Amino acid sequence: MATLTTSDGTTLFYKDWGPKDAQPMVFHHGWPLSADDWDNQMLFFLAQGFRVIAHDRRGHGRSDQTDTGNDMDTYAADVAALAEFLNLRDAIHIGHSTGGGEVTRYVARAERGRVAKAVLIGAIPPVMVRSEVNPDGVPPEVFEGFRAALMSNRAQFYRDVPGGPFYGFNRPGAKVSQGLIDNWWRQGMMGGAKAHYDCIAIFSETDFTDDLKSITVPVLILHGEDDQVVPIANSAHKAIKLLRDGTLITYPGLSHGMFATHPDIINADLLAFVRSA
Repeated sequence: MATLTTSDGTTLFYKDWGPKDAQPMVFHHGWPLSADDWDNQMLFFLAQGFRVIAHDRRGHGRSDQTDTGNDMDTYAADVAALAEFLNLRDAIHIGHSTGGGEVTRYVARAERGRVAKAVLIGAIPPVMVRSEVNPDGVPPEVFEGFRAALMSNRAQFYRDVPGGPFYGFNRPGAKVSQGLIDNWWRQGMMGGAKAHYDCIAIFSETDFTDDLKSITVPVLILHGEDDQVVPIANSAHKAIKLLRDGTLITYPGLSHGMFATHPDIINADLLAFVRSA
């Protein structure tokens, strides 16, 4: 099992497939999942000749179940440690949901030459929670409900989320995949409850406005118009206005987990972006 140890002694699991001299693509998973959430995309881009990499965020998957360091600055520092450890140059970083926040924070601070492009899929930036400065954000009570459900019965909560809003399986006529639901539950239950609990505040309250403004590399934003978890009006529609070199593609009727439910559509748009000049 491939691992690295960070400066604070945390062991992180990662996957690293493909030619080591090929352009790297680094995939960043959402809450409360793991690198396994990207299996389809990693196999697809491996077949296209890329080096594909994904890690389990601290407290998630096979990485250490830390009770500290569950904050966006530390998550980004862990990515920087991974990039240095694997000597990644001109990498393309792709993040989903909370992973999109991680990509945004990391890319904004990355060493020159480390990053070529970035992709945010159903991502949380600029900021999710409703406040005086973000009056149309998601009400704080929603995230309090997440915390209460996690504490009360994490195992059931981790069935209800993918079985409902995450993949849009609660919509009339939705084609439900029990495999996706079970795989979501499996990944979630691998991680640590304390890290997952802490991360609810991180993905809902972290403000990425300044990070978005400071990114100089090209950024592609992909977002489902029926995203019930990260509403598009409060995320992608705002984030694109803050980027210097951003492209936005939206998908009518698609959900928060659209790269899993519709990989052929998403992979094609990702490939076009990574191969563009």
